[in-house]
This record gives sequence, structure tokens and C-alpha cells, in this order.
Amino acid sequence: MVFPCCLARFYDRVTRFSGYVSLIYKCSMINLSKNSKISLEKNGIELKEITIGLDWGSIKHKTFFGLMNNDEAVDLDGSVSLFNKDKKEIETIYYNNLKSKNGAIKHSGDDRIGDSGADNKDNEVISINLEKIATEVDTVFFYLNSYKQQDFAKIPYSKIRIMEGKHHNPKNVFANFNLSADTTFSGYVSMLMAKLKRAQGSRWEFTALGQPIAAKDIAGTIRLIQSEYL
Repeated sequence: MVFPCCLARFYDRVTRFSGYVSLIYKCSMINLSKNSKISLEKNGIELKEITIGLDWGSIKHKTFFGLMNNDEAVDLDGSVSLFNKDKKEIETIYYNNLKSKNGAIKHSGDDRIGDSGADNKDNEVISINLEKIATEVDTVFFYLNSYKQQDFAKIPYSKIRIMEGKHHNPKNVFANFNLSADTTFSGYVSMLMAKLKRAQGSRWEFTALGQPIAAKDIAGTIRLIQSEYL
């Protein structure tokens, strides 16, 4: 497959097209399927800082013979777990631990409601300084858990954006993961959104997952990652 030259300058590795993730460029857009990978590199320069924004909506219920909507709060917990090459969990950043020990990863805090309407504003934000991540870290997983055990199939939407730079002033939004309510996720309350894998030197590789998993909480998700995804 031949890529436009402008895309080749941005990323050196893009695989498996059409699906749930979009790489956004000024000149074009590429759709990536689940488990597709991109190198976090632009113009031959390794990115130093990325931000992940999580956005989801509250559940709508019809009342008064369908004439009115009632919003049910959705408390999704975005978390990040770091693992070494031996599958050992090094650290997890979540609503009760908003900052990694060395400050490389920061979490904005817990959102317990969700949006009443699509507004493209992130409910939770996770900032990652790639240069500061400890050398012992080999893989970083990003995932969502439904604190109230609300079925993902009932949530109108959940999205993840991958941005270059800081959240309040991103240089470029280069990946956009959009998962709409889908019967595929019926019966699940946890989801692996994406992962970072250390490549050569200080380079990192991003993989879009969008995978519902049979876990109920953060602890269960970590165990599942260790047994099936590392």
C-alpha cells in the first residue's frame, strides 16, 4: 500500500487499517483497527510529552411516556498501570494515586458523572512525560473500569484522544479513539483502551486496543493484563 508523502514524514510505522482509531493530519486521516500500532515519533523526532483525554457520556433514560430524559451518572475510572519485562506491576496511577512516584504520569482526578451531552471535553486527563518514565518500565496500559458496574453497552459513548504536548495547549491531536455503545460490550464493565510499549532506545510504540475484558475493578484488570496481555 502506498502512503501520501505527507503521512510518511509523520510516522514510520502504521499497520492494519479501517476501524476505531483515527490518526489526524492536516492533509489526511488514517483509520486504524484494533491492535494497530503507531510509533510515537514525528518528523524523525521522538515525542517527549503526550496527553490522553478520556471522555464519556451519562446514560439516558426516558421518563413521562418518553417525553423527558433522565440522566444516570456514569462513574468510569481511567487508570494507568506500569509493568516491567517480567510482568511485575511497578505502579498504578488512578483516582486514589494521581501522580507517579517520579512525576512522569499525572492524573487529573475522578469524574463520577459523565457528560449529559457530547461536548468533546475530556472528563479525565492523563499526562505522560515519556522521557521521565523509569527505565525499568517496559509496558504501560491505559484502561477504564465502571465503578458502579454499569454495563458498557448502555453508555452512549466513550472516547480516548492522544495529543502531543500539554492538554491545555496541545501541539497536535494525532490519535482519536472513538467507541460508541455497541452490543459487543454487553455484559462488560471494564475495557483496555490502549498501551505503550518501549521500543528501541527511548522510543515508544502506541497500540489501540478497545478491548472489553472480564474484570470488575482495577485489581482484577491488573491481574488479567499480567496473565493474558504481557
